[in-house]
Amino acid sequence: MRVGLRALEGRALALAPWLFGLSMLGHLAMVAFQTKMTMVDLMVYRNASPELFTGLLYEWRLKEFSDQFALPFTYPPFSALVFVPLSWVPWGAARWFWQLVSLACLWFITRKSLQLAGSADPRRALLWTGLFIWIEPVRTTLNYGQINLVLAALLLGTMVSARSWAQGAGVGIAAGLKLTPAISGLYFLVTRRYKAAVWSIAAFFGTVGLGYLISPSLSNQYWFHLLGDATRVGPVGSAINQSLRGALSRTFGYDVETGPVFLAGVAVAVVLTGFALHAAVKARDTLAMIVTVQFLGLLVSPISWSHHWVWAVPALMWLVYRAEHRLATITATAWILAIGSYLISFLLKVQPSIWIIPRPWYYAVLGWAYPAVGVLTLVTVAVVLRQANQAERSQEDVEHPVDLLRE
Repeated sequence: MRVGLRALEGRALALAPWLFGLSMLGHLAMVAFQTKMTMVDLMVYRNASPELFTGLLYEWRLKEFSDQFALPFTYPPFSALVFVPLSWVPWGAARWFWQLVSLACLWFITRKSLQLAGSADPRRALLWTGLFIWIEPVRTTLNYGQINLVLAALLLGTMVSARSWAQGAGVGIAAGLKLTPAISGLYFLVTRRYKAAVWSIAAFFGTVGLGYLISPSLSNQYWFHLLGDATRVGPVGSAINQSLRGALSRTFGYDVETGPVFLAGVAVAVVLTGFALHAAVKARDTLAMIVTVQFLGLLVSPISWSHHWVWAVPALMWLVYRAEHRLATITATAWILAIGSYLISFLLKVQPSIWIIPRPWYYAVLGWAYPAVGVLTLVTVAVVLRQANQAERSQEDVEHPVDLLRE
């Protein structure tokens, strides 16, 4: 099967620049004509950020395009400070700037993932970037004007740096913008990059300190009152929430919160992550380690919107180009079906309300799409790399029989 796919890819690579160009033109046309491109989240970032200086940042709401939920600003004060410059330019300029930055980040994520997977062909980066523009997590990130691609590019670019301060600063600043990237610190611990871990903590607290310098009251409000309130972020049980908590809540018909059901799901994710990381560290597979850590964060976070799963891009590159195993092919196919079918968009349309959690069993099952394939990815990393490690050790034993006899 892989031989046939590689032959098909070989023909596609010859057309990669054209496919990339057509894909980009199609997307930019949608931006120009605002076809399903409300960029509502960018509107929140941009319009709310000046409220940092009025003390009303977390009381502010965006009511446009939000018939069921007036959108609040949910990030730390430092994040609002970063977005203030966008409020100084017209909305049209801001939306074009953000689209171009996001597209550049998508290309960077794809290229860097391919490099880490052992494939440096620039045509592959063009081909896959052109295709990834149309998968659901990327598509919704672009449509909403979300920050996911920017954060993923920042993390992927800095975590593989040779400099400890750059590694740590990237993770710390990303966590200061949006807390969930803090899970990336686990990568430093399992690889024993303790200097990078210290730098990440320092950078993160630097962002917190800057927030306090600008507005102590808002910083206190966020860190001591609003932090951890998942209901403020949005509807936990809606189909768009592709975390374990969201999937479990839809299955049981009520918000499982942080009770025994959720903790059991987290325990499974943590154990599988442990096996995957152990195998990835022994194999010295950087991309597998990064993907594993990010997937753990997406699974255990109370809210992981479907557009947060842009980490499926590096995962697919690892599955396709790094993992030579039938299970990897199955998992890659599952990801293509999950993110290429716009299943979550369908489930959003058929649910009666974003606030109603109970639903027919078949919709609850389909609502497991991303977390289920995410868990399968963790299993795949563990199985594939464990077998690869065993094969490598067996090969070493064959090549050095004298050392083996001495033992």
